[in-house]
Amino acid sequence: MRATNIFFLVIVGVAAVMFVRAPFAIDAAPQESTMGLVQKIFYFHAPAAMMTFLSAFICGIASAIYLMRRKASADHVALASAELAVLFGLIVLVTGPLWARKAWGVWWQWGDVRLMTTFIMWMVFVSYLLLRRFGGPGSEMLAAVVSVFGMALVPFVYWSVNVWRTIHPQTSVATSLPPAMRWPFIWCIVAFLLLHLTLLFARVRLARLSAKLDAAIVAREEA
Repeated sequence: MRATNIFFLVIVGVAAVMFVRAPFAIDAAPQESTMGLVQKIFYFHAPAAMMTFLSAFICGIASAIYLMRRKASADHVALASAELAVLFGLIVLVTGPLWARKAWGVWWQWGDVRLMTTFIMWMVFVSYLLLRRFGGPGSEMLAAVVSVFGMALVPFVYWSVNVWRTIHPQTSVATSLPPAMRWPFIWCIVAFLLLHLTLLFARVRLARLSAKLDAAIVAREEA
């Protein structure tokens, strides 16, 4: 347990250092020729979207394991990942319109498939959390099914811009960045990934301790 705590503190420290350094790396990156300074929202928007997808996958896989094996540990991971999917998804849905207002001239484009499917996926995981909070006994099973559906939406959200040629940039944008932009982008991805791992570890541990406390309360009441 002590080694785990040390590992956790190391990740927290590295993530903190990387986030402190990130604004300087982004500032040093060249400005995009057409959008100018506002394009630098990309360095936070895209990594946050990646963490949303990652959280959705982890939540869906953990929920599938819970449905098949009824393992409490899998349910704890699913709950933590659903909360992170909502958190990082909210970052995406806030930074996206800030970028769109300058790039497209509007805050939100209802006809853009990527925007709408991202919003729908985010709402699926919000629904998961609402079910867990207000669904009553047995809601974990129904919520697990909801999260598997949310995970299934991820590939559709990702590829939607390549299938429907709307105004949202295609998936090839990130891989076509020049080196001066690519390295700050990779730096931000790693920083967000470490933040994700930190929050996931802390939330799973909190869920485990909460379950132990609930079990102890029930045992005390039945004694």
